[in-house]
Amino acid sequence: MSKVIHNPTLANIEQHSPLSATFTVEPLHSGYGMTLGNSLRRVLLSSISGSAITSFKIEGVTHEFTTIPGIKEDVVDIMLNLKNIRFKNVFDDPIELSLDVKGAGVVKASAIKTTGDIQVVNPQQVIATIDDPKGSMHIDFIVETGRGYRTIEESSDKRVHSDMIALDAVFGPVKRVRYNVSATRVGQVTDLDKLSLTVDTDGSITPQDAFEEAAAILVNQYTALAGSTRVEAAPSLAADTGDEGELDTPIEDLNLTARTANALINNDIRTVQDLVNLSEVDLRELKGFGSKALDEVKDKLAELEL
Repeated sequence: MSKVIHNPTLANIEQHSPLSATFTVEPLHSGYGMTLGNSLRRVLLSSISGSAITSFKIEGVTHEFTTIPGIKEDVVDIMLNLKNIRFKNVFDDPIELSLDVKGAGVVKASAIKTTGDIQVVNPQQVIATIDDPKGSMHIDFIVETGRGYRTIEESSDKRVHSDMIALDAVFGPVKRVRYNVSATRVGQVTDLDKLSLTVDTDGSITPQDAFEEAAAILVNQYTALAGSTRVEAAPSLAADTGDEGELDTPIEDLNLTARTANALINNDIRTVQDLVNLSEVDLRELKGFGSKALDEVKDKLAELEL
């Protein structure tokens, strides 16, 4: 059949929770389920923008290999807890935040003083435990926006304040991506793919926004490589092409010439739906289907406004 590559559609979004959704993309050109699924998964996990703490300073602490009087956890444990705090941030520039807690109890991320431009997504994340009724904890943070992973060495080199302790940072807000490719068909076209891709995020971005950002990143990358070359995008096989009643009309009822009608039926094209699923190139490749038959079919579809 035709070598035309039709555009797919985002056929369905199944929302499992505010943090998880499955996206169904179909119909895809044969083999493109794996091609798109793997590309989207890699970009979702490595390249979506997010915010994380990149350095901090605890009052009375000069380095990470120490304990803090009146605090149950040592500084290394606190560092691990800080790395788990997630932020929703509208700024690209580094932001300075602070935390100031007095008295015994569990210190959580909800104690961080934020503004209307940045918020903590998981306020119940534990930072430390003050086990002395007269104890206190004051921490200053630097929150930055980035993509992917930054090592502790990179954070150290880029510290806003040299007296702060650097953290390695996972900026990516996408926690998990899974995809499955199955077979699908549209009319007489049977060698098509269906991609189901499930995205789980940390709550700082919706699964749909992450999915769309990943697709946009890929578009930008491939456009930069394509130069001036452009390939005409064929319409989706699943596109809405008219009234369902007309699409179910048998070929025999279109008042085509016997030669044209027989050529279509002999190629297993039996309804208007089967016909509109085919491009002009597809039609030209049909056995026993000539240019006169093609013109007749085009005129008939134009008459039906299809």
